[in-house]
Amino acid sequence: MTLTKRLLALFLLTGLSVAVAQDKAAQKAEVWTFDNLNKIGGAPVEVLGHPKIIKTPLGKAIQFNGVDDGIFIAKHPLAGAQVFTFEAIFRPESGGAPEQRWFHLAEQDPKTGADTDSRYLLETRTIGNQWCLDAFVHTPTADKAILLRDHLHSLDVWHQVAMVYDGTEFRSYVDGVLQGKAGVKFGPQGPGRTAVGMRANKVFFFKGAVRQAKFTRRALPPEEFMKVPPQAAR
Repeated sequence: MTLTKRLLALFLLTGLSVAVAQDKAAQKAEVWTFDNLNKIGGAPVEVLGHPKIIKTPLGKAIQFNGVDDGIFIAKHPLAGAQVFTFEAIFRPESGGAPEQRWFHLAEQDPKTGADTDSRYLLETRTIGNQWCLDAFVHTPTADKAILLRDHLHSLDVWHQVAMVYDGTEFRSYVDGVLQGKAGVKFGPQGPGRTAVGMRANKVFFFKGAVRQAKFTRRALPPEEFMKVPPQAAR
């Protein structure tokens, strides 16, 4: 092999290695642990009301009162994602409002800093002494909510929830069990911020606790979701 061919082969191999490394980095999950009120996901936290750090069988978590507690995190962890999995481990508590929009990833206008209509939302609907998941995404190309009021779950225990988008189908899960699915074509969202314990415009407050969230730039199967150990569910 001539020197020119060797150099060309080395160049192509290096480029391939860089591309593979970049692809792996893009698919790597980002995990947030809600164990403090100063910095989460490497970004500063703004506190509203008086959310508390509590000890739980899963570790520390942030507890919200459902009235005026919430936090803002100066980051949109899925900005630019073409496909995604958005998960959280949380404990919805008795006595909360019928509708609670408790985890909001909000795109912001780069010129004004105002929240746009593009968003990811994890919500609950309280029905009697149970709840169901409402998973909602709005982008400039499409919006879709998955809400099944007959898929009910217990309050006052820990649950894992997820929304998954693979480029053509949007799915929601509770504790690894499919809740609903729909064909849709979402576009990516721009940078922004995150609100937890409330919607970003400070309404629909959440009564309960949030332990962790995970953001992955690929569509995960349920076996790769975060898990709540059975002995630690309560």
